[in-house]
Amino acid sequence: MQISSNAGISLVKALHVGRGDVVSFVGGGGKTTSMFRLAAELSASGLRVLTTTTTHISEEQVHLSPAFIRPEEIKKLGDHLDRFGQCLLVGPPDGKGRVLSIHADLIAVLKERPDIDCILVEADGSKSRPFKAPGSHEPIVPGFTTVLVPIVGLNSLGRPLDDTTVHRPEIVASLTDSRIGSRITPETVAKVLSHTSGGAKGLPPGARLVPLLNKVDKVEIRIADEIAEKLLKYSNVDSVIVGSMDRDPPVREVWIPTAGVVLAAGQATRFGALKQVLPWKDTTLAAHAARAAGEAGLDPVVVVVGHESEKVTEKLKGLPVRIVNNPEFAAGQSTSLRAGIDALPERPGAALFLLADQPLIDAGIIETILSAHRKTLAPVCVPVFERQRGNPVLFDRSLFPELLNLKGDTGGRELLEKYQDALVTVPVGNAVVSDIDIPEDYQRLTGRS
Repeated sequence: MQISSNAGISLVKALHVGRGDVVSFVGGGGKTTSMFRLAAELSASGLRVLTTTTTHISEEQVHLSPAFIRPEEIKKLGDHLDRFGQCLLVGPPDGKGRVLSIHADLIAVLKERPDIDCILVEADGSKSRPFKAPGSHEPIVPGFTTVLVPIVGLNSLGRPLDDTTVHRPEIVASLTDSRIGSRITPETVAKVLSHTSGGAKGLPPGARLVPLLNKVDKVEIRIADEIAEKLLKYSNVDSVIVGSMDRDPPVREVWIPTAGVVLAAGQATRFGALKQVLPWKDTTLAAHAARAAGEAGLDPVVVVVGHESEKVTEKLKGLPVRIVNNPEFAAGQSTSLRAGIDALPERPGAALFLLADQPLIDAGIIETILSAHRKTLAPVCVPVFERQRGNPVLFDRSLFPELLNLKGDTGGRELLEKYQDALVTVPVGNAVVSDIDIPEDYQRLTGRS
């Protein structure tokens, strides 16, 4: 399929959550809306969801849930879950227009109930400000949280760093080396959302940190993208969601760390020589592919070598790449795919596989493919030219186990056929179908003999 103008992603898909997850929301600019949006999506999929708070929410927001109970009414929980698929559990009113939290120990007990599939927690307050940093007593994130979601309202960008826009501006200023009254920038937001004393405060070991940039309709998308790109540079960030939680579908993009794998192990039998080291402009074919991957932001970039590996490795000196030797290269391209995947750390959520004999592929083409994945989270993103599939191809991490089971010289074509109804095609230029198989191809592209 191609990406339509009405494309969008559900919050449950963007967060990659399901049965057994405990999701805690912190920050400002849409926590309660996001929590109830996720609850609705999960319950619509057939899961039973408990929503609650370890701080407080307004009495008005209580009615965003189809049902709510207080701790003394806990016997009603099962009936409400049967009827509505979700239920809000809160404490008593505080006399100030809010309802109070429940004790974290009760959440721990309820987590063990077999009739509750997911728990969603609003874990701090922001006094209705779109941006915040936590105080010394917050957030109250349950230790069994599996996903922590720090939120910011993008309508805070460009506004003064003061208490009209920011809850606890003095802490934001301290975390970002900013001045009170200065303008809130993408750098300010990225630093706070990823900081261990900011959005990542209270992140339990093993939990995923997924910042949510809400109200993207209030800014230019390029500004939201700038923040997402900065956030992915922090190693504790799992992924970044860009959207507007009051829209349907709510998510516009999901930024995921994506690796680059350059396949440069082949014997080039049709070409008759080691084409990976052939000159291309100011470098070589394999080095050009690795450089383009790095320029497009792929991280890490792994280059798989095999045939005459020493010569190929020598031409890659000075590039920020990880070189992996594939001693089984003669058994086909699938062995290089496996070697590349095995060399990746746990963090990347996808990988783009580049061939070392496509010199017309540049960072711009790679970025176009990455953009398609951000907008769809498709399992496979394939560039096409005039309906002809080409390379490089992006595979979501969910398909890595299947890639590791491939055999022979077919590469990933087997999975393209298997997932043809779910893959996304990305129209680009003829570069994606232009490769160097025989000497005449090289002569045509370079004028060399």
